[in-house]
Amino acid sequence: ARACVKRMMSPVLHAGLWMMGALASFTTMAICGRELSADLSTSQIMFWRSVVGFLLILVLLQISGWGQLKTGIFRTHAFRAVAHFGAQFCWFYAIPLIALAELFAIEFTMPIWTAILAALFLGERLTPARICAITLGFAGAMVIIRPGVAEVGIGAMSALLAAMGFAVATITVRMLAQQDSPLCILFYMTLVQLPIGFGLALESWAWPDSQTDGPWIVLVGFTGCSAHYCMANAMRLAEATVVVTMDFMRLPLIALVGYFVYNENLETSVAIGAMLVCAGIYLIVRDADRREGDV
Repeated sequence: ARACVKRMMSPVLHAGLWMMGALASFTTMAICGRELSADLSTSQIMFWRSVVGFLLILVLLQISGWGQLKTGIFRTHAFRAVAHFGAQFCWFYAIPLIALAELFAIEFTMPIWTAILAALFLGERLTPARICAITLGFAGAMVIIRPGVAEVGIGAMSALLAAMGFAVATITVRMLAQQDSPLCILFYMTLVQLPIGFGLALESWAWPDSQTDGPWIVLVGFTGCSAHYCMANAMRLAEATVVVTMDFMRLPLIALVGYFVYNENLETSVAIGAMLVCAGIYLIVRDADRREGDV
């Protein structure tokens, strides 16, 4: 019974619960991006996402207190916001170009870059299990992208660039989460991204339709905030490599959404690649649980 209670109180398990919220948020945000891409450009989607997110954060700060915005590492916040903006731009740009399952599968190369950056800048160990998980994830990505076999289009390349940018942003969140609250991180992210998005959106500005686009804009802004709030809380509880690997569970969910909502067939290469990266999930989470038990 004592061992069971200890396992229930495991920080890794708690991080997993937060990641379930992030999983649902990221999946919903992808659906919103697909719907909005028919009427709005990528820069406009990014701008309106930031507007809604910023207003939501202001409400939450009014409730929870403004004192948490004090920070001595604004430059780190700004760097993270710019890195995330670039990655998110590539992610939204790829949404209408490739199947949602393919987008998420390519995005899951992120733990490869995250693990390397975490080892270099956060001092996290690359254990044999993690190295094996990274290898499986990389192999799975190559099976999905199929370089040399199929033409690698701009959609796939945008998704890959997004994965690299998200890795940089994720490592920075891990650093920020040790000093600042999740709301503080979200506030400075939207504060920096809002004028960038506005400047880019001016080039092809068009007012969205309040009836058809309005609900999707509100939802994409809300899920954008909730995804990062959940992710930041997960980062407080578990190492960066563990947290992002849990995120692999988005793939089967988005594959079902793509199949039933958008009539997207799940290609054999995507299915095989997904199985490889899911095998990596098992290895890395088991390694984290074992290390937690040894503490």
